[in-house]
Parts: sequence; structure tokens; C-alpha cells
Amino acid sequence: VTDPKSLSLEGFSAGLIDDNDLYRWEVLIIGPPDTLYEGGVFKAHLTFPKDYPLRPPKMKFITEIWHPNVDKNGDVCISILHEPGEDKYGYEKPEERWLPIHTVETIMISVISMLADPNGDSPANVDAAKEWREDRHGEFKRKVARCVRKSQETAFD
Repeated sequence: VTDPKSLSLEGFSAGLIDDNDLYRWEVLIIGPPDTLYEGGVFKAHLTFPKDYPLRPPKMKFITEIWHPNVDKNGDVCISILHEPGEDKYGYEKPEERWLPIHTVETIMISVISMLADPNGDSPANVDAAKEWREDRHGEFKRKVARCVRKSQETAFD
């Protein structure tokens, strides 16, 4: 894992949840400008496997978020967090999946990019994906706005 204490770049900050556990990180993601998530402050946990960097960490939003690529439990579903190697469904190329060169920074850049540009073809939250495709400026936008407001209220709890 990169720096054992913390990492901070534009759009996110990350640090250990507990100084005695290098495998569990808390990240704070600022909703990217010019997106529906702008102004949101979303908390998530990254849990690294003992054999990192050979295998990817798991990422779970703690703050409620409505997004096609985040399931209703908060688990993030993006290519670079998928186990390395061939995709048995043939959807992803091996180089799009986890590679040992990825870091907390590259993961966070991918997550911020995911917020700005959801992948509706591979949804983890089918209902959010359907709304994003069919009613992006209506119901989807309202649900995201509610999550953004709620994230601002609970960001520093």
C-alpha cells in the first residue's frame, strides 16, 4: 500500500482507518465539478487483500450514493477492481482489469471518472442504470441530489 499514513490529491483524500491496520483505508471523495455529484462529500472504505498488489482491494461507499456502478450496499463495481486475468464473460479486456501497478491514486482517479461518466452497460445497480438511461434529468438527478445533500450533512460525522 502506498503511503502508510495518508494520501491527498484534488478530488479525494485517503488514509488509514486505524494506524495498526495497513489493509483498511477510508477515502473521502469530492463529487467532481460539472457532474450531478458536484459538491458531494462521499466516504468510502478500501479493504486490501493480504496478497495486494497481486489482487485488487474492495471498495465500498459508506455514504449513500445513487449510481449505476455502485450496488445498493455501496460496493463499487469497476473494471480495475475486478480480479486480474481474462473476463469469463468476455466483456472486459485483461488490461482493463486489476493490474499490480495500480495504486490508491489510480483507483481513486477511476472512481472519480466513474462518477463523471457511468458505465450503463455493466450496472451494479440496475435501477439506477435504468433511470440514468431513461430519466437522467428527472428521477435519477433528484435521487443523486438527495445523496449529495445527505453527504454534505454527514461528511464529518
